Amino acid sequence: MGKRLYILSSGTLRREQNTLVLETEERKRFFPVEQVEEIHVFGEVDVNKRILEFLTRQHILLHFYNHYGYYVGTYYPREYYNSGYVILRQAEHYLDKSRRLDLARRFVEGALFNIRRVVRYYRNRGKALEVVEAAIDAHRDRLDGVKDVAALMQVEGKAWEVYYSAFDIILENPAFAFESRTRRPPLNRVNALISFGNTLLYTAVLSEIYRTHLDPRIGFLHATNFRRFTLNLDVAEIFKPILVDRMIFSLVGKGQLQTRHFDEEMQGLYLNDRGRRIFLEAWEKRLSATFRHRGLKRNVSYRRAIRLDLYKLEKHLMGEKVYTPFRARW
Repeated sequence: MGKRLYILSSGTLRREQNTLVLETEERKRFFPVEQVEEIHVFGEVDVNKRILEFLTRQHILLHFYNHYGYYVGTYYPREYYNSGYVILRQAEHYLDKSRRLDLARRFVEGALFNIRRVVRYYRNRGKALEVVEAAIDAHRDRLDGVKDVAALMQVEGKAWEVYYSAFDIILENPAFAFESRTRRPPLNRVNALISFGNTLLYTAVLSEIYRTHLDPRIGFLHATNFRRFTLNLDVAEIFKPILVDRMIFSLVGKGQLQTRHFDEEMQGLYLNDRGRRIFLEAWEKRLSATFRHRGLKRNVSYRRAIRLDLYKLEKHLMGEKVYTPFRARW
């Protein structure tokens, strides 16, 4: 599997024979194209038609982020795994209210299971999270009685609110007090980390969808509308607690991220360049970390786990096997 290339500096990205070249004021860096699967651009980087044609032939996705680390968009090369049959089945499941609700509920069930798993993990390590865990269980019990997707998202939202109340108990760090979820702008350091981590997860799932027969524009929990992509948002719900939140707890708990790694801009707090590099390095390790997969009876990476969930979703759409979302088993 190819690597992910993160560009934080400014310069020009161009092609030189079969090599990607990033040219900055200081130096040139060369990346053999066969070693790159996707590119994440955070700096001010110039590209031209020639490099985009090259990336298309190599099936390399190009993700863009703004100065604050927010996702801007993706150069999504021409699909090469697309299946008209699978896309039709996706559309059928979306347009059928009962089938859409069933799939949306499965995404939420997966998210709430993994939320609870994270809470139990820290409760077993002495954190006072009994009340939080009980409240999450109460929201999970409400899922079966939900009659439409809007109500389902309300239940999920309440469960996330309860879960977020656990962050200060887990972190026990005044410099990283969470209090409540704020987005644009993030009003404290934990919110900045959550927003940045979630953004990376959305693009990671999008990159994995590209290598399946699924269409990223047709989601089920998140409404399919004029937004470019929604399916990646659905699948990311399942993996946020495991990949993003656990990593944040580790980075803060071990002192790898500190107050000096944040800057205040536009009335919000954001990771500075050094903080972003620390986070991205940890993110790469997290995606590459392996665990024992119960079904396959072998070790797989968390990145691979995302792809496996997408394959399961394909089988569900084709009527081969009912989709069951990934569940963490620590």
